[in-house]
Amino acid sequence: MSEYDGLPGDWELVVGLEVHVELATNTKMFSASPNRFGDEPNTNIDPVTLGLPGALPVLNEQAVELAMRIGLALNCTIQPCTFHRKNYFYPDMPKAYQVSQYDQPLNIDGYLDLPGGRRIGIERAHLEEDAGKSTHVGGTGGRVHGADHSLLDLNRAGVPLVEIVGRPDIRNAEEARQYVNELRAILVAIGASDAKREEGSLRVDANVSVRKPGEPLGTRCEIKNVNSVRSLGRAIEYEARRQIDLLESGDKVRQETRHWDETDGRTHTLRVKEDADDYRYFLEPDLVPVVPSHEWIQRVHAAMPPLPAARREHLAVTTGQAATSEAVMSVVERGQDHYVLAVGHLGGDAARALVYVKEAFADLGPDPAVPAIDIAGLTRLEVEGTITATQAKAILAELIANGGGDAAAIAAAKGFEAIDTSALEAVVDQAIADQPDAWAKFCAGDGKAMGAIVGAVMKATQGKADGKIVTALLNQKKG
Repeated sequence: MSEYDGLPGDWELVVGLEVHVELATNTKMFSASPNRFGDEPNTNIDPVTLGLPGALPVLNEQAVELAMRIGLALNCTIQPCTFHRKNYFYPDMPKAYQVSQYDQPLNIDGYLDLPGGRRIGIERAHLEEDAGKSTHVGGTGGRVHGADHSLLDLNRAGVPLVEIVGRPDIRNAEEARQYVNELRAILVAIGASDAKREEGSLRVDANVSVRKPGEPLGTRCEIKNVNSVRSLGRAIEYEARRQIDLLESGDKVRQETRHWDETDGRTHTLRVKEDADDYRYFLEPDLVPVVPSHEWIQRVHAAMPPLPAARREHLAVTTGQAATSEAVMSVVERGQDHYVLAVGHLGGDAARALVYVKEAFADLGPDPAVPAIDIAGLTRLEVEGTITATQAKAILAELIANGGGDAAAIAAAKGFEAIDTSALEAVVDQAIADQPDAWAKFCAGDGKAMGAIVGAVMKATQGKADGKIVTALLNQKKG
């Protein structure tokens, strides 16, 4: 078996991802029509969007600046760039061509580091305009083949887009999932896009091939219609096995574009893959080259916020956790790390606050209604031993329900207090005496047997015992 996703034999998976990101501009790429999701179909259109004769494009400066942010966040070189016409006809592209970038893209030669440390190369991150949206009614899988009719909405046509082309450095489906999640977190953090997959503002195509280790790259197939990170992993794994089955039976893999069908969990041929020659690229005659000045790039760089990786590292150092721990990853992904840090600045225990926020704040958004000063007070009560961890959870639930409050006052009202260690020891001794079989198993090395004794102590003290102290006493008595 291979180390890559359990591929049979010694086959190696090779994946390169193309991520299309709609930019968070106010207007479209080359016109003043609104860039807005959810409006009535075909209301955000104009002569440029419709490709009417004599309509001329005007480049959106905000789109260029957001694209530069993406380039800087992905460690790219920002260079002078040109626009080309990429010629093809679909009903959702009225001009019969897409304005894109070809041999001189804005951003080149970057990389993205995954949380575990693997570095994935970025070939380019270029600007282009989006196409409209076709909805195929009837048939199966939402495809045009077999549909009764199609509906066309051109609101999305002309929306500013950045295509981020990754190098074929990904070697398993989990790395692909991590790549998309990290990229999405970066895009949201820098304000370049809302990156909502459910609204189509972030779309992923996967180029998949297989080979024997050390051999040249195999023939790739591009998979489209991948709507979630989970589906991405499933599509990659299915396509890799499909190609291996072909090669091991003596057939060849044909370069083509394939459609991922979520219903049957398979990829299906969509069309034979086009090469650059098929698009007949030529320079867009109505747009001049864009030459970002050093001063402009520096201004964009100076305005960049901290990226997720730096925020994870800061939170990890502050709380004493690993940057790749589930708590740190989750809290930063939800944008709640500043809240945990605020608790620490207000005299609370940031490590305890991290646990609270990770476990109880999942649905509260990046700016929870509970004042950080109230959580700081709660962490102090627990860390000082005034209340137990169980009691702290009960107080935390009340703080969330009421939008804050005085943790000490709530503890007093509920009669919460930690039991003195000397008094607790007597309760522990009684629990041991009442459960000799569990005690014997624990002393013999069965760690699970401790749970029965700890449970008895908690019951006897009505949850007022500190579980950590009970555990320490049991280990001490065990010798």
